[in-house]
Amino acid sequence: MPIVTWDHVHLRSPDPEATAAWLEDVLGGVIVRAPGRIDVKLGGTNIFIAPVTAGDGVHTPPVTPYQGLDHFGLAVKDIDAVAAEIKAKGVEFTKEPTTLRPGVRICFIRGPQGISIELLERDPKYT
Repeated sequence: MPIVTWDHVHLRSPDPEATAAWLEDVLGGVIVRAPGRIDVKLGGTNIFIAPVTAGDGVHTPPVTPYQGLDHFGLAVKDIDAVAAEIKAKGVEFTKEPTTLRPGVRICFIRGPQGISIELLERDPKYT
């Protein structure tokens, strides 16, 4: 079995600043800014907050309770070996392993109820 650890939770928001502020104010998160993005470190987990704009194809949020979420990311070691192992089990890949940027390789798989799960491998020399 692959060994996985939590890497991040990815949220979509029409107001990323307000979402980050809420996570900071209500839950004690730490806002982390980078060019063109706002993230929150919360309980040892990275919360990535992507903006939602009119016409970008993002659906309105469902009424709770509901099944599913945008995606969650799990860090793995040797992503290609992990991908081969789970592919042999019949797991559907919505994005095959690919290099996102130097030091970061990702893939996406479809989980139960259509949940999107990102597997990623980070080379420590780039972090």
